[in-house]
Amino acid sequence: MGAYKADDDYDYLFKVVLIGDSGVGKSNLLSRFTRNEFSLESKSTIGVEFATRSIRCDEKIIFIAFSIWMLKMILYRAITSAYYRGAVGALLVYDVTRHVTFENVERWLKELRDHTDSNIVIMLVGNKADLRHLRAVSTEDATAFAERENTFFMETSALESTNVENAFTEVLTQIYHVVSKKALEIGDDPAALPKGQTINVGSKDDVSAVKKAGCCSA
Repeated sequence: MGAYKADDDYDYLFKVVLIGDSGVGKSNLLSRFTRNEFSLESKSTIGVEFATRSIRCDEKIIFIAFSIWMLKMILYRAITSAYYRGAVGALLVYDVTRHVTFENVERWLKELRDHTDSNIVIMLVGNKADLRHLRAVSTEDATAFAERENTFFMETSALESTNVENAFTEVLTQIYHVVSKKALEIGDDPAALPKGQTINVGSKDDVSAVKKAGCCSA
């Protein structure tokens, strides 16, 4: 678990959840992003990882602290509501070499939306894209699903470190856009919000709007 101090100087604190079938590579996506590590050993994961990241948005640097939540599936069903509570972003991961993990995305998405606000920023992630000769889910099918369900979409490889950084920073950037838009609507300067404030953001319409506006550079 990454080091974290309560007095870290950050502008926002976001909760992001990683969900998807067992073995799709959620742990390696997280370790690649936070520590630039990859393990060939597959293991069930439990815990909360804290990390910080600077993102350039609206011609300024925003320093974000975020917690990424991972649980063993044997414990998961008993505490579903607590697991999702307060989440403003999610990475929904499937394995491009195992079609059943893509089939189950719809169930995961329904559960996610049943337990979170409708404004949550969702990134559909097709992991293990480096295994090209074993591909069982086409990019076109996943793109069509993401467009139909109004989510973002990227294919990644935790092994080759492809698009891992982009997937996480895009989610954080889009959450920030929703927060900024909501703050402007109520007449506040988003940069003046209290340090470390946990953000709960607006409505599903806010997420739809930022998708059309484009994203910032990490």
